[in-house]
Amino acid sequence: MCTAVSYKTKDFYFGRTLDYDYSYHEEVVITPRGYTFDWKSKYAIIGMAYVQNDYPLYYDACNEKGLAMAGLNFVGNAVYFEEQADKMNVAQYEFIPYILSTCATVKEARKLLKDMNITNKSFSKALPASQLHFILADDKEAITIESVADGLKVYDNPVGVLTNNPPFPFQLLELNRYMALTPETPESTFCKELQFKPYSRGMGAIGLPGDLSSTSRFVRAAFVKLNSKSLETEESSVSQFFHILGSVDQQRGCCILENESYEITIYTSCMNTTKGIYYYTTYDNHQITAVYLHHENLNEDKLIRYPLILSQRICNQN
Repeated sequence: MCTAVSYKTKDFYFGRTLDYDYSYHEEVVITPRGYTFDWKSKYAIIGMAYVQNDYPLYYDACNEKGLAMAGLNFVGNAVYFEEQADKMNVAQYEFIPYILSTCATVKEARKLLKDMNITNKSFSKALPASQLHFILADDKEAITIESVADGLKVYDNPVGVLTNNPPFPFQLLELNRYMALTPETPESTFCKELQFKPYSRGMGAIGLPGDLSSTSRFVRAAFVKLNSKSLETEESSVSQFFHILGSVDQQRGCCILENESYEITIYTSCMNTTKGIYYYTTYDNHQITAVYLHHENLNEDKLIRYPLILSQRICNQN
């Protein structure tokens, strides 16, 4: 399970946790403008991807124009289709690179999505189409995209957050249950006859769900993100972004799967989409690592790959 978030200070930030029980040896991958897709690419991309046969299977990424996108597990609800003659057919594994290499804004992407069909074509026999839904965002708006049994749905995403199941309208509706939460000290509304005094700070958030389910992570991430305050410096913004996603971090041992493995937060990403910087941490390495899109020659035709730094780096102060 995963959580994705967008965040705006002076610059625009976007990222996600990847929560799973094993890694595909993903890397930070830059796809230059000259890389050969089955379509003409306009924009360079940076993001986290599993590279197979020199093809970037992106989990999350942004392009040089500041448009960002992530795919999150949507098992049991995602439905893809055979190719349709009257539609623009894009395979599930092509969807993120297609949007990011051809669109500069969410507004542009909306126009393409009106005539798009996400197909069930597999990348290979070993890699069938993953059941995902998607969040797409820029510094002006965010949308959620879901290919379900009755077609491709595009929803405005006013909170700029996405987790997994259920479908997005139900996630958004769930927030209504928590409308009384506040980051401020609460007032007593229990009854007129009794007056209660807070015995601790933070009591306005009593009721905020703390479990690891996707609906609870959606509520928690939305509350933390929408109430977050940081300076507009890069250091403060990036630090705050990792703290936002830290609120939904998954620790080894708290979610046991049927094969007796554990779901953990394999990595957490934060993209400064304005400047084209991809930051990440991993489960065993909480030092923030940065990869810069604009430090590379973006007119090349070969993928530029950076394996993740997985081992912990500790600063010894004495």
